[in-house]
Parts: sequence; structure tokens; C-alpha cells
Amino acid sequence: MLTLVSCVGRVVVLLAAVSVTTSITMSGEWGEEGVTYAQLGKEVILTCAGASPGSSVEWRWNGGPVLPEDSAVQAGQLLLSHPQLSSEGVYSCHDTSGVLLSSTVLRLGRLPGKPSILCTAPNYEDLSCFWASTVETFLPTRYITSYRSGSLDVASKKQRSAPIVEGPCIQDPAHPFSCTIHQSMFWSGYWINVTEVNPLGSNFHLLNVIMQGIIKPDPPEHLRVEPVPSVPNRLQVSWEYPSSWTKEFHFLLKFRLRYRPVTSTSWAMVETANVSEVITDAFLGLLHVVQVSAKDFLDAGSWSEWTPEAWAMPATGQTLVPSETATAAIKAESPAEEPSLAPNNGPIGHSDPTEKVAVLVSLGVFAFFVLAVILVFAFLMWVRMKKHSKEATKNHDLLAAAIHMKALPKAQIL
Repeated sequence: MLTLVSCVGRVVVLLAAVSVTTSITMSGEWGEEGVTYAQLGKEVILTCAGASPGSSVEWRWNGGPVLPEDSAVQAGQLLLSHPQLSSEGVYSCHDTSGVLLSSTVLRLGRLPGKPSILCTAPNYEDLSCFWASTVETFLPTRYITSYRSGSLDVASKKQRSAPIVEGPCIQDPAHPFSCTIHQSMFWSGYWINVTEVNPLGSNFHLLNVIMQGIIKPDPPEHLRVEPVPSVPNRLQVSWEYPSSWTKEFHFLLKFRLRYRPVTSTSWAMVETANVSEVITDAFLGLLHVVQVSAKDFLDAGSWSEWTPEAWAMPATGQTLVPSETATAAIKAESPAEEPSLAPNNGPIGHSDPTEKVAVLVSLGVFAFFVLAVILVFAFLMWVRMKKHSKEATKNHDLLAAAIHMKALPKAQIL
């Protein structure tokens, strides 16, 4: 439930948006002079500006005497009762001798709808928002974008200690329908305001976002896949952090590596915190497709998009960078293709470290089971010996009692 302060905050944001909208609408920057904007399906009344009161005028549409079907002339004014897009055009009024008195261009459209917004952060310093119009207005449209850090509910104790920052969300003309907040605050919440404005009015959308919830890194860069010359069924894969990621040691990424032979549609997946991996189960003689994506190491936000595909063939294959076409990749499947001459910068030994770890783990598991069997066997032997000891003690007691009874005189026994 919204508090009074929260409601006041929303009203302030709305008034700010409306005030800017009003200044833009009244400035006459929506198009050339002499344009009239009206709503589709709503009654439109055009007045002949140069006519004297009570004088007879003639209306023309696009230079001709034929007017739209739903039009009527009343007291020198032109009435369009239910105009459609087909009713747009140049309307001019003339006196009885045909002299032009005034003209206007009629453009029809709709009021703006509430824009839809999606915000993501490629790092912990820059927040980008993207929006789309929910109503096709058919009219020129502008967008006002701004932000406010923290909650609109300033009575919250958690927000009271945090500084409140307000400002414009910067729009880049080269990337329409998007804006960016630079130097955003780590672990902060933001209210994003996107107001859609056209000559008929405005509408806005307030979106609350939290940085760690919208983190989505850009895809890793410089993905490279190389065959391992002296080791079959191996592909060396390496990549780099995205250049847009925060350059701080405590902001780490983890990665997903997926790969498959071109003849298969199923992906194998590996997750790692390293920037290189060795594929140990590649199929000899088959071209493989490799991609990598990234995510915040602490699992905040979502995974990045996949990198462009990289192609390579184990041992005798040719390495292809992502920019090369699929046609070249298919050619690499030919047995007549020469091996890749690309240098192999990854450490290559006579045995794979992964295999060493697997062998050690297997030996450890085997030793554990052997030890467990020995302990169980020893326990069973101990139980058995204890049981025999109890039986021997019992027999000894019976024998002693019998000897004692035999030594007693018969009179005592009776």
C-alpha cells in the first residue's frame, strides 16, 4: 500500500513530466506551420481564418471540391464527424470568387499509450533502458527520460541514509528508444521515468529496478577455438572478459561453454570461472561449433547472450574465427584441408590435467571402498570372537559347578 509520501513523490514526477510536455507541445516544433493535429474517430471542426463573420465560403480538399463523406459545412466551418486516416490532407477555404482565404494540413492520430520499458545493466556502473510504444499513434513522437535513485517512499529507514540522486536518462540519437544512466550506484534501486509525448498529449511509465537484479553482461569477446596438435579429441577454447564489464578485481564473471559437432543438434555444456577450457571429448574428423556466455560470479542478474559461433576441427581441422561464414566452415570438413597454422597459446602437456584429477579421484574412491571393506571385515571378526568368548566362559562356569557338586558328600547333596 502506497504511503502519503510515496504518492506525493509520484505526483511530483508526473508534474515534472507534464510541465516539459506542455513546453514542447506549445513550442510549435512538431512540424511545419499550418498543420492541425486531431484524434482519429473524434469530431474535427476546421475554421476558415480569413473569412468575414457570416460570409459564404467554399471548402476544398487537396485542391478539389469533393470533400470526405462524413463532412459538412456549417456557418463557414467544416465539420468532420468521424475522420479516418483517409480524411487527412490539405483543407482550404475560398470565397465565392475562388480566392484562397486560408488552408491547413490535417493530420490524424491517437493519444500516446503507456510505453513498455526494459532495463538491463552490462556492468555495475552503467544502466541502460529500452522502451517501445504500446499504441500506434501515426503522429510524430518524442520521449522524455529521467531517473531517481532510491525509493519514492522516502519515509523508508533503509532509504533515509542513502543519497537521493535525480537526473536525465541520457538518450543517444544513434540508438533510438534507449537511454543510459552512467556512474550508477552499486546495489542501488532506481525509478525510471519514460514519458511519451505527441501533439495530442502524453503518457508515462515509472519502472522500479534494482541493479543486482538487472545485471546482464555483454557476451565474452575474442572467442578462439584451436585444435591441440599432438593430442587427439582435444580443442583448446579461450576468450576474454567483455570490454564493457567493470574493471575491478571483486567483480568477477563465470562462464558457460557449449559445443557440439555440426552433425548434431544437442549441445554439451561446461560451466567455469576460467577464461579458457580444453574440450576433451571432441570427435576426430568432425567440425565443432563453440559458443560462450557470461554471468555475474555471485549469480546476480541473468546470463549474457551467446557469443557468435566459432568453428574448429580436432587435430587436423582448420580454426575459423566467428566472422567467417558457414560456407567456409563446411569447406573445413574436407579431408584435403590442411591443418590450422594458428599458434596454440594454451599449455599443452603429454597428459591432460583433467584426466590426472579424474585418476586421483578414482584412486581415492577405490581406496575408500577397500578401507571400508577391511573395517567391516574386522568388525565382524571382533563380534564373532566376542561371541565365542562369552560361550567359553559360560561352559567353564557349568563345568566348575559340576565338579563342585561331585565333591560334596551324598548326605549334603540329599
